[in-house]
Amino acid sequence: MVRRVRKRHIVGRTLARRRAVAAPALMLALAALGLVAVLGGCGSGLRDGDGDDARADVDTIAHTSCASTVLQALGAVATRVYREGVTSERTASALQMVESSPALRAAVERRDARAAKAAARALIATGHMTNLRVVRDGRVLVDEGGGAVAPLTGTLDDAAGKPLASFQTSVWADGGLIAEVNGIAEAQTVLRTDGLPASAQRDVTGAIALPRGELPAQGTLTRAGVAYEFTSFAADAYPAGDPLRVYLLRTIASTTPLCGSDDDETTFNTISRIAHLIYDGEAGRRTLEQVRRVQGNAPLLHAVAHHDAKATRKAIEALLHQHIVRLRVSAGGRLLSDVGGPFVLAPVTAPLRLHGRTIGSFVMSIQDDEGYKRLANRLAGLDVLMYMRGKLVKSTLGPSPGAIPTSGPVRVRGKSCRAYTFTAEAFPSGPLRITVLVPLPYS
Repeated sequence: MVRRVRKRHIVGRTLARRRAVAAPALMLALAALGLVAVLGGCGSGLRDGDGDDARADVDTIAHTSCASTVLQALGAVATRVYREGVTSERTASALQMVESSPALRAAVERRDARAAKAAARALIATGHMTNLRVVRDGRVLVDEGGGAVAPLTGTLDDAAGKPLASFQTSVWADGGLIAEVNGIAEAQTVLRTDGLPASAQRDVTGAIALPRGELPAQGTLTRAGVAYEFTSFAADAYPAGDPLRVYLLRTIASTTPLCGSDDDETTFNTISRIAHLIYDGEAGRRTLEQVRRVQGNAPLLHAVAHHDAKATRKAIEALLHQHIVRLRVSAGGRLLSDVGGPFVLAPVTAPLRLHGRTIGSFVMSIQDDEGYKRLANRLAGLDVLMYMRGKLVKSTLGPSPGAIPTSGPVRVRGKSCRAYTFTAEAFPSGPLRITVLVPLPYS
C-alpha cells in the first residue's frame, strides 16, 4: 500500500467547481477520476420564451465555442511539451552524453558495429534519450530505438577533435510524447503524416483513428458516435525530420466543466487545471516506480532490519539523485535517517518489508519546489510563487515579487495575469501554498 500524505485544498475558487473538473491526472497519477459534465457558463444568455429547439442549437454552438477555446489552450501547452524535445535542458544533456561517450567514440573509430550497438544501448538505458543512430562514411553503423519525433543531430569527433561521424538522437519516443501530452491535457493524441497528398496521409500512432484524407489543423469530428474537438501542431519525425502533425483531441462533453463566462475565463480554468495536474503527477505512477526501487533495495532493507542508522543513511545516499530528491526512513517508532533537499513537495509514504514482515516505513519525493516551478514555467508558461508558513521559498519573479493576490486579476511586469492558488503538501507533511499566474490572453 502506497499512501499519499497530502490533502489538497483550493483557495480562491469554489470547491464545487473544481470537483466538477475532476479527471484523470497526468499519465503518472495513482488513479483515474471521472469527468462530471456540468455546464459552467457556456450556452447562457438565452431570452425568455425561446423554444427547446432554439435553446439546444444555441447551447450546442456555445458548447463548441468553449471546446475550441479549451483546445487552443491545451494545444499551446502540448506544443511546449513537444519543444522540450527540440531545445531544452533535456536535449542539451542528451547531445552532450552522446558526444562525450568514450565507448561510442572508440567503437565508431574501429567501425565496430557490435561495440557501437552496446554503447548506444547503454546510453539509451540512462533514460536521457530514446534513440540513437550513428552514420560513418555514409554507412549506418548503429540504429537503436523505435518510433520517435524531434530528431537531434550532432557530430562525433575523434580524439584530435576532427569529425568522425554524424548522429541523430531523440528524447521523445512516439509513445513517450503521446503519454506526456495525454496526461497533461487529459486528451487523446495522434501522430499523423503531413506534407503528403491527401490520399497518402496516414496515422502513425495513437488510440483514435482519424478520418482518411485531408484534415484541417483544428475543428470537430465524430468517431463511434462521440463528438471531439481537436487542434494540431507541426512536428518532425525521427530520424530524417519528415513532417508530421500532432493532433490533440478531447470529447466536447469533457470540456464542459472548464467552460467559463467568456474565453478568458475558460482559458484560465483550463490552464489552472494543468497547474494542478503537473503537481499531481509528482505523486503518481512515476513515483510508484521509485517506491518499488526503494522497497527492493537490499542494503536499505538490511540496514532497517537492524535499526542501523549509519548504514541506512549510506543506503539512502546511494538511492538519491536517480529521480528521488528526498528519502526519510523510520523503524521501531524512531527516525533512522532523512536525506535530501530542504524544500520538497508531493511526498508519498510506503512500508518496508523483509521476508513478508513489515520492518519500517519511508516517506519519499521525486520532486522539489524548484522542479515544480521550472516545469510549470516551461510547460505551461506560468509564473509560480511558493510559500511555506507564510514565507516565500521559491518564485519565478525573484525574491521580492511584491504583493501577489491569491486569486483574481494582477498585473506583473507589464503583463496581465490572473492568480490561482492551491495548497500542496510539503515534505514530510504540512501545507505548501502555490500561486500560479496565468497570462491572459494566453499563448
